Amino acid sequence: MERLAIDGGTPVRKQKIPFHALDLGPEEAEAAARVIRSGNLIGNGPVTREFQERIAGIAGVRHAFFTASATAAFHVGILSADLAPGDEVILPSFAFVSIANVLVLAGARVLFADIENRTLNLDPASVEKALTSKTRAVVPVHYGGQSCDLEALVDLARKRRFEIWEDAAQSIGASFRGRALGSWGRFGFLSFHHTKNVSTGEGGALVTSDDQLARRAEVVIEKGTDRSAFLRGEVDKYTWIDRGSSFVQSDILAGVGLAQLDKLERVTARRRQIARIYLDGLAGVAGIRLPELRDGMLPNWHIFWILVDPERRDWFLAALAAEGVSATSHFVPLHGSPFARRHLPPAPPLPVTERAAASLARLPIHAGLSDADVRDVIAAVRKVAAHLVL
Repeated sequence: MERLAIDGGTPVRKQKIPFHALDLGPEEAEAAARVIRSGNLIGNGPVTREFQERIAGIAGVRHAFFTASATAAFHVGILSADLAPGDEVILPSFAFVSIANVLVLAGARVLFADIENRTLNLDPASVEKALTSKTRAVVPVHYGGQSCDLEALVDLARKRRFEIWEDAAQSIGASFRGRALGSWGRFGFLSFHHTKNVSTGEGGALVTSDDQLARRAEVVIEKGTDRSAFLRGEVDKYTWIDRGSSFVQSDILAGVGLAQLDKLERVTARRRQIARIYLDGLAGVAGIRLPELRDGMLPNWHIFWILVDPERRDWFLAALAAEGVSATSHFVPLHGSPFARRHLPPAPPLPVTERAAASLARLPIHAGLSDADVRDVIAAVRKVAAHLVL
């Protein structure tokens, strides 16, 4: 795309502002080297156990299990919860494909519900319409580290007797009513993917305060054996006792995770500062809509999104790139995918999902941004948005 001819073609920034950057330094390298020097690279070793204790404390739960990914953590969760083939599970179509894939592989019947305009999170009213006598669970996604309407969803779960399994993949350090996201349901799961606020490159965690589910999970992650009990000295040898697979992570990555957790408070605080600057600097700009914070919500601002005219969203992103700002869209709704159309039950109308997916633009937000960078992003958005409403 050619440069916008707004001020003679001069972009706001000549050197592009990156969309994402990890806060990495010598601390992570030294943490990994320390494990290597120990000679103990084992999965689910002592460093992993320390990392899990830190995660459990942050998540406000009694148990945390470090896994190869958030996808693997969810898989451990549904195996531990005894999801049965044919059980119905409701989730937003505006979500990453991983959770739907795990459910399909487990033989569940996947149903989609719509999201709400305010936060782009699961709409309890739409969930209620999708409930049947076969509904086993609902999987809310806390999009961008902003909570869904947990009070309404928990109330509905009590009345209609289904479980809540929280996709808190984007939500480490975020809370609602002072309670960490991921701790509201029977279990939750976090992601430590390269793109997340805390990263081990690849990785995730299952978090829960359900002791029964945790006892099952420690068997599931250790290939269906009672190895964890053996390591605690509770049995004299370990053997195959249940379903499971190899979901554990190496202590090397757990060491990197511990170094990342040391930065979590600072990284989250900086993201919140940047989000506040965006909210103030973009307030009232014609042609864009900003996120709305629900009372009691404390996001970690993994994502800062705006909505624009869906007919011009792709032009908007290209125009921002021409102004030196890396911005991007996000999820393609799952219900319209080729796989879903071939293999899943027909979805009801999901108008908010479809419009949001077509309208969404994600702006750069990470601890590596300076105040000058943030001001330039705002200037570029304002400059480009002026052409949305001509």
